[in-house]
Amino acid sequence: MGRAPGSRAFPERTERLSTSWSPETMGKLLALTLLGIGLALVGERLLAFSKRSNMSREVKPVVPGNCYHVEGVENGSEDIDILPSGLAFISSGLKYPGMPSFAPDEPGKIFLMDLKEQSPRAQALKISDGFDKASFNPHGISTFINEDHTVDLYVVNHPHMDSTVEIFKFEEQQHTLVHLKTIKHELLERVNDIVVLGPEQFYATRDHYFTNFFLSLLEMLLDFRWTCVLYYSPQEVKVVAQGFSSANGITTSLDNKYVYVADVTAKNIHVMKRSDNWNLTQQKVIQLDTLVDNLAVDPATGDILAGCHPNGKKLLIYDPKDPPGSEVLRIQNVLSKKPKISTVYADNGSTLQGSSVASVYHRKLLIGTIFHKLLYCEL
Repeated sequence: MGRAPGSRAFPERTERLSTSWSPETMGKLLALTLLGIGLALVGERLLAFSKRSNMSREVKPVVPGNCYHVEGVENGSEDIDILPSGLAFISSGLKYPGMPSFAPDEPGKIFLMDLKEQSPRAQALKISDGFDKASFNPHGISTFINEDHTVDLYVVNHPHMDSTVEIFKFEEQQHTLVHLKTIKHELLERVNDIVVLGPEQFYATRDHYFTNFFLSLLEMLLDFRWTCVLYYSPQEVKVVAQGFSSANGITTSLDNKYVYVADVTAKNIHVMKRSDNWNLTQQKVIQLDTLVDNLAVDPATGDILAGCHPNGKKLLIYDPKDPPGSEVLRIQNVLSKKPKISTVYADNGSTLQGSSVASVYHRKLLIGTIFHKLLYCEL
């Protein structure tokens, strides 16, 4: 078939598009893909952390009776332990990464109150020479009554942001703590709270796996559940329970058969049974709608009293014009299928900021805080 007049013949061309990428381009695409996946994961974790931390929860005020601030305790009352005699030990002045501190340059203190008194007052205990008082940074505490009726006080300490457990002998007549021993072990890192079982024998919670602050923050954000409960004795140190988001407060039942562990960011309390080899076996989990800090047991009823944080955002991003609130819960019938949970105290931060613990003695209630004041209530 011939060509039409005036037409031009063009050679047929086939253009081939190249689909091969250089190793450099492939590397960039892989990096961008991983970055996108990482950002999506962080975004999802941020949203989940926001929900876990009750970022927007507020509380309605609940006041159990006549309550007032204890004079002289202005910079925290993070943990409280009360003896059967009514003597209450209070740790104060905690400096902790990410938490506010109203006196960052002052060393921590241990206060004593006698709750048998009509109007109890707080007195800072002297600490014996030979102990580094300038770096004293007390966190969780626990008392132990020896066979000779003397009292030893065990204190989780963070000197220079390290972790040790300090043992003091309480000299009541001199209102003095005599330092006996410093316990340090590679497993006792990032320790939060402690409950003593016998002489130099205790359970302790580790609230983060990493010792670096930013890595521990990432660990909490991503909810790695790497924290644990440790058992310590001079003969053996071991992990006895693990899988917590951030293991925090710890205490035992009145008969010492059960151990209660607060998982602060998971907003729950683990009820664990103690075995003869000191390992812990989980029996149940009591889920709450608040961030659970330290735990205490009512010596009259066996109920758990939990110091709680209703709003995590206000705690982590402190604004004196809109401070974090406080909340104390009572958990009754702990071992039953449906424990009863009631609010003992609640405040929006106008009276008490950042409640961390509550302990009761003969209808007298002490509510402590991470960095704020100490509240005394007559129930």
